[in-house]
Amino acid sequence: MRVIVTVVAFACFLGICLWAYSKHAKAGFDEAARLPLTDDDLPAASGRRE
Repeated sequence: MRVIVTVVAFACFLGICLWAYSKHAKAGFDEAARLPLTDDDLPAASGRRE
């Protein structure tokens, strides 16, 4: 039973690695990488209370 669980876990690991490095996922990762650099529509917090 342990061998089967190990083989299934390793197959899942390889599947995730193949998905993460595929060209199909690259566009989504590039967009997520640019998120911190995009301007928000919300005004910046000025530190003042009104």
